Amino acid sequence: MDNAFLGKYRPARMTYGFDEVSLVPGTKTIDPQDVDLSTSLGPIKLDIPFLGAAMDGVIDPVMAVAMGKLGALGVINLEGVFSRHNNPYRVIDQLITKPQEELTHFLQTVYQEPIQPRFVTQRIKEIKAQGVITAASVTPARADTLGRIAIDAGLDLIVIQSTVTTPHFVSSQARIFDLEKFCQESPIPVIIGNCATYDVALALMRAGASGILVGIGPGAACTTRAVLGIGIPQITATVDTAAARTDYWKATGRYVSIITDGGMRVGGDVAKAIASGADAVMLGSPFASAQEAPGKGYHWGMATPDPNLPRGTLVKVGIKGTLKEILFGPSHVTDGTMNFVGALRGSMGSLGVKNLQEMQQVQIDISPNIWSEGKFLQKTQGVGMGRS
Repeated sequence: MDNAFLGKYRPARMTYGFDEVSLVPGTKTIDPQDVDLSTSLGPIKLDIPFLGAAMDGVIDPVMAVAMGKLGALGVINLEGVFSRHNNPYRVIDQLITKPQEELTHFLQTVYQEPIQPRFVTQRIKEIKAQGVITAASVTPARADTLGRIAIDAGLDLIVIQSTVTTPHFVSSQARIFDLEKFCQESPIPVIIGNCATYDVALALMRAGASGILVGIGPGAACTTRAVLGIGIPQITATVDTAAARTDYWKATGRYVSIITDGGMRVGGDVAKAIASGADAVMLGSPFASAQEAPGKGYHWGMATPDPNLPRGTLVKVGIKGTLKEILFGPSHVTDGTMNFVGALRGSMGSLGVKNLQEMQQVQIDISPNIWSEGKFLQKTQGVGMGRS
């Protein structure tokens, strides 16, 4: 496949997403309850390898605390409504009732309100006061300002995130953010994203990242792939960036975590992400469907309010149950969208692996019919037959 061509002189390769691959059982099985799901992001330990995406419909201080108490990690967006508005929940109530034709303009207006440093400090302290790991996300343009305010407020981990992040940004107008300098000076771990290739992941690791977010445009509320035409399916992106992690670790002795970010709708997708080399996953829409989530069953992309070129939309995910049920069950549905931890344990037990490191080594097959084979009696409801 590496020698395929789009046309004369234009080499190309096949890349794969969650729907095109399957995991191959080995020669033994393990009791799922004996599986170790713990992971690390630099010096920070997590009981389960799940992060909540830094999106306003997913993480607020309440949700961040709930995730932390369950052994996961919620990342709050320091450039969202919770840092711009004194009453962000009123804004969300207005948002989810707006007619579709008014939605984008309303979001653009909401996110044009200036960010208030006092709200940044307040949100961090609200989470920190509950005794959980406190994590927050900023864009590179605001890392030197908001990021340092959050660190002073007690932040434990910072995520520097944009649609595509590289160590080298060229601009004739904007101030250049020194990513490597920030990482060197930061007293807390720095997670950087998003990227999807070996070379960029390796460069970000050399710049000092403790973790890499992998994924460009796969999220349910993101329209980057449609608007900009860029992105790499998540299985290939994870495999490639995990290869960079391995090479970097062998060369330096420093391990940098890979976090697959977006595109996972069911438990099997999470298992495939870990098998592809991820140390953890970041989920948006699955957690937006929790009772505790601030979006009340709705979810929207971080780039939706862009004043010039929106790259997101509002989607209705509904409320499936409590966060604990979505993570640990019991599940009230059969489509794999609840009890993500149980699904991952079950997959690892069936594959005969006892921890995430062993899961990263299981055999993966290219299986384009994995979702449709034998499922002719199942209805198409976003999973099973007809899934795109």
